[in-house]
Amino acid sequence: MNGSDVICDTLIAQGVKVCFANPGTSELHLVAGMERRADLRCVLGLFEGVVTGAADGYGRMTDTPAATLLHLGPGLGNGLANLHNARRASTPIVNIVGDHATHHLPFNAPLTSDIESLARPMSDWYGRIDSVHGIVSTVADACRAATSLPGVATLVVPAEVTWGDADPVQPPSLARAAGPSSVPDREKEQRAVALLRSDRKTALFLGGRALRAETLALASDIARKTGASLLSPFANARMARGAGRPAVPRVAYATDLALAQLGQFDAIVMIGAEPPVAFFAHPGMPSRLLRDDCEVVELAAPGSNVALALESLAEHFAASRLVLDAPPARRGGDDDLPLGALTNDTLAELIVRLLPEDAIVCDEALSSVTRLFPTSYDAAPHDYLQITGGAIGIGIPLATGAAIACPGRKVVTLQADGSGMYTLQGLWTQAHENLNAITIILANRKYALLLDEMRRMGVKPPEHLARPMFDLTDPVLDWVLLAKGMGVEGARVGTAEEFIRMFKVALKRDGPFLIEAVLA
Repeated sequence: MNGSDVICDTLIAQGVKVCFANPGTSELHLVAGMERRADLRCVLGLFEGVVTGAADGYGRMTDTPAATLLHLGPGLGNGLANLHNARRASTPIVNIVGDHATHHLPFNAPLTSDIESLARPMSDWYGRIDSVHGIVSTVADACRAATSLPGVATLVVPAEVTWGDADPVQPPSLARAAGPSSVPDREKEQRAVALLRSDRKTALFLGGRALRAETLALASDIARKTGASLLSPFANARMARGAGRPAVPRVAYATDLALAQLGQFDAIVMIGAEPPVAFFAHPGMPSRLLRDDCEVVELAAPGSNVALALESLAEHFAASRLVLDAPPARRGGDDDLPLGALTNDTLAELIVRLLPEDAIVCDEALSSVTRLFPTSYDAAPHDYLQITGGAIGIGIPLATGAAIACPGRKVVTLQADGSGMYTLQGLWTQAHENLNAITIILANRKYALLLDEMRRMGVKPPEHLARPMFDLTDPVLDWVLLAKGMGVEGARVGTAEEFIRMFKVALKRDGPFLIEAVLA
């Protein structure tokens, strides 16, 4: 055996089943070791941002880490934006970065870099394997860190470790971390109970795993019994949505709207979320979105045992009279579908009505189909994944990882055209792996979000300067041809009737399909 064999065996023993990879020379022994193992699936990405974004999508849907395999510091650098998103989503990832052989580093070869300095800002855990004798313990530490934080664990592997001779060992099986404290904070719990029993206008602010189906049902039960409101951050890693599930509004993206939305509350109970702040600083606007006199109780911090916290809180209201709301019925079928021009609102309504049962929606729509979220509470039950860290270029990779994690479910990506260009190489991986993914390109042919931000900032550039910076029509991006070049069949639609027909075609197919929706 060589070191690569031990690394692979340890990853498998720790429960890693998939590795998303864009390797180079320093990782070739690892590639060979992975390909010798039938129980470790290797998925090639043509760009490191696809690799890290796909690992994020996989981890969000399985709650277990995928591995990535990246080439030296520059390869890691290319993947950092989506590692930032993954870290913000608290996604478990074991990030493996190959490095030059240790004896080669002093010669300052062209690809030599300070990998640790690159990795630290986007990693919750960092380690380096010093020799073949430290492989098992260090790889196991990385896997445990990724699952117990959860978050991005970055492990650097010098080349000589991968090719060095190693004795066969029996790697330790995944030792389940104790996880977050199993004892709720009783003082904070009592404060939350007092607020919920008072006449103060209170909201349960839910994030992370508090937005899964089971925990969301508990939170909704508490809210109905106490009159509290449910809220979530603007961006969430994964949320259970659709008919029969509670409709949880998000905090508005625009600072002025968020201030008005949150200003009505006297108290907030935080469960798996951080206090809401503005996405960006704006002249004359505060960064903190809650009123200064709003009382905040952090019942369960992000990454803590939110399920236990909600179960314990719910016991205080178990005997309370509950007035049940009828769960929203699914709004589906072909009756009275909107027709004609393909506007943002029309497209949102069509997706809500036609979305299949148990779909996974990956949302990087940005400024398009903004009506989808507030109107999809009665769509078919689905999981809703968002861009969490604001680093654009995650939509197509996120869907790629989600489709590998859940091969029996349809993955529908709402992808803005401008940000889609950051990582369109993910379409090739979808074709290469024959993934069940539908990509809807929202073609408004401009950086509309930046135009909106300029208006909010009060910036009024000369027209001849604004157009070339934010306009995508000279030349027009041809997404159907771009998809074809990646091996994905696609179609362009410009009316509601055309979208209905092509979306139904895509839903019936196996494998990836792209629809370029040209918005009016």
